[in-house]
Amino acid sequence: MDFGGRILVLLLLIEVIMCVVVNGNVVFEVQHKYGGRRGKGLKELRAHDSRRHGRMLANVDFELGGDGSPTNAALYYTKITIGTPPVDYHVQVDTGSDILWVNCNKCEKCPTKSDLNIALKQYDLSASSTGKTVTCDEDFCDAAFNRPNPDCKVGMNCEYSVTYGDGSKTEGYFVRDYFKFDQVTGNLQTSAMNGSIVFGCSAKQSGELGSSSEAVDGIIGFGQANTSILSQLASSGKVKKVFSHCLDGAKGGGIFAIGEVVQPKLNRTRLVKNSQHYNVVLKGVEVGDQFLNLPFDLFGTGSSRGTIIDSGTTLAYLPSDLYKQLFTKMMAKQPDLKTHIVEQQFKCFWYTGNIDDGFPVVHFHFDDSIPLSVYPHDYLFEVRDTEYCIGWQTNGMQTKDGNEMTLLGDIVLSDKLVVYDLENQTIGWTQYNCSSNIKVKDEGTGNAYAVGAHDLSASSSRSLKVNVLSFLLLIAALLNLIE
Repeated sequence: MDFGGRILVLLLLIEVIMCVVVNGNVVFEVQHKYGGRRGKGLKELRAHDSRRHGRMLANVDFELGGDGSPTNAALYYTKITIGTPPVDYHVQVDTGSDILWVNCNKCEKCPTKSDLNIALKQYDLSASSTGKTVTCDEDFCDAAFNRPNPDCKVGMNCEYSVTYGDGSKTEGYFVRDYFKFDQVTGNLQTSAMNGSIVFGCSAKQSGELGSSSEAVDGIIGFGQANTSILSQLASSGKVKKVFSHCLDGAKGGGIFAIGEVVQPKLNRTRLVKNSQHYNVVLKGVEVGDQFLNLPFDLFGTGSSRGTIIDSGTTLAYLPSDLYKQLFTKMMAKQPDLKTHIVEQQFKCFWYTGNIDDGFPVVHFHFDDSIPLSVYPHDYLFEVRDTEYCIGWQTNGMQTKDGNEMTLLGDIVLSDKLVVYDLENQTIGWTQYNCSSNIKVKDEGTGNAYAVGAHDLSASSSRSLKVNVLSFLLLIAALLNLIE
């Protein structure tokens, strides 16, 4: 190839790199905003859950695309880099919402400070040479709404508006700009690349949205809608519509990955079709070696019923009948223990022994005979020396049709690798050490690369005292394009 041809190919290569042409997977290192679920008192955890449930179970009004949950309702956050010149933003990772959005310049009532010891930023479209608005006549806008906007006029912004059950609201418009990724080139090896992603620019907020002391700059949603970053990456045809998380219950960190996990192996159960959230079919509950005697239709299978798997909720919320039986069986081995109430709502007790020896393992059994085991050290919180409180909760949470809801949160999902396979509509899990590595498959080359949690605080922000997430993108060797 002559010199001119090489220059042309090199320019084409640069253009490919600047677009979202993904040939692998995206992997995050996640950080719990409380530094682990035991980093806050039970009152704060319950208050967090109450805010989240009032919003995630609400009607969601989108003018153009997706649904979502507010930034102060999720537990885990990451650091992403947007624009030219690049600017860092901290956004919460949430499986219960669909769009990626950040607070924008001159946003009305957006948060300006946070107790997470991070400096909040607002995206400024005019300050980024690579940023541009998405218009209502573009394919992304049609895909977000699942149909063309009948009121669209050429040049109009592609707008969105989300209203939550507690009255909170976010409004804005979609923007396309470059994101900076760390390209994984081998086992625990990375190099930099850029990609173009569409995200929401929040111009106005109301209600309690963003007023939390744990506020961040926005949210990155991993829901099932066409607006999610997962759908955008998968639409290139270079990644599978699969993601996973492994949340470290002790340290509050872990891994969050887009793409196929090839190690460890795990079994899976089907997702309930047409559900707004990640609902599964719960068949029974076993405490120790005894199954609870529950009504056949307690859990239901409809799109508004089933059992919600939600990493953004701290505790686990059960129908009253299930809760009463589980509590009775759980305490059967300790008949002399007396419970007392802490913070006006939590059942607690004093215990000096080893809790894993003194209390039973709880097994949730799902469709396709898939179990999920929860150990005493997961569902019992030591609030003071030898004083433990129970993480199982019942609060009459109901669906729109009046049925009690089952929602399994952080105490059930911690220290497990959980894989959401949206292509095959399944979800699976296995007990796992979330401070170790997982292996993800590069779809372009077929290679499997080890990815682990990395603390970027020392290199990217000396003043940041909490771990942030690393954003890793797995892609095939682009140098092959110029051979």
